[in-house]
Amino acid sequence: MTSQAARLKSILARREAVIMPGTPNALFANVIQELGYECAYITGAGVTNMYLGSPDVGLITMSEMVQHIAVIAEAVDIPLLVDGDTGFGNPVNTYRTVRAYERAGAAGIQIEDQDFPKKCGHFNGKAVIPTDEMVQKIKAAVDSRRDQDFQIIARTDAIAVNGIEDAMDRAHRYIEAGADVTFVEAPTGLDDIARISRELPVPQIFNYVFGGKTPPVEQTMLKDMGYGAGLYANAALQAALLSVHNVLGELQRTGSLASVKDELASFEMRQSSVRKHDFDSMEKRYT
Repeated sequence: MTSQAARLKSILARREAVIMPGTPNALFANVIQELGYECAYITGAGVTNMYLGSPDVGLITMSEMVQHIAVIAEAVDIPLLVDGDTGFGNPVNTYRTVRAYERAGAAGIQIEDQDFPKKCGHFNGKAVIPTDEMVQKIKAAVDSRRDQDFQIIARTDAIAVNGIEDAMDRAHRYIEAGADVTFVEAPTGLDDIARISRELPVPQIFNYVFGGKTPPVEQTMLKDMGYGAGLYANAALQAALLSVHNVLGELQRTGSLASVKDELASFEMRQSSVRKHDFDSMEKRYT
């Protein structure tokens, strides 16, 4: 059987800018799979927002992320790329993180070169560690994986700190260290977005954060540029959050859901999204 890691590797290697939605939980992952997406991203920011009710400022722990990976990997049968933040420490911590993520069901891990505590890639006030230190984390990640197809994605946040030239230099160094894919975070113009994919020899991740620093780019354009994936890490979370505000706000104001019923999932959609028919079949089989 083809491993999930091999499936993710194949998807990224096609360089077709496959859309990769982000999910903070198993319910949204079910929807992503039900809609026919080939892969999904477990977002550290999203898990932090939804699970802790806190901002993405380095608060989530490795063990909490592993718990989420295991639950989501159990729910769906598509490859999962997972946010590994800074590796949760030094190269030795990174080694352990990769082992734990792979064992929990991840198909790949994204590790970034921010200083700890890290911040969302589109926040101000970021800092990056020395390139040599990140190189050692990547080497540890490569050494620790059991499945050689398990994808090591090296992210650099250096654009916001030191500019595009340092970010590109870092990405080249990370590829030399063994990264399968690189992810140059938060470019602010189309010229830089095109340059990233053109000059770096491995597949690239493009990340669009609604309201963030990077301009939106259509999938067709990203495909022409040769990106491996277009990441929409928190689109599902932002959509859900707005809907919750709208529906509960209206309920508070009017005491009724009548005017917002079109914003509510039907009872049938809700049960479909949690695969109730599968559990009904099991109940019949074992009763």
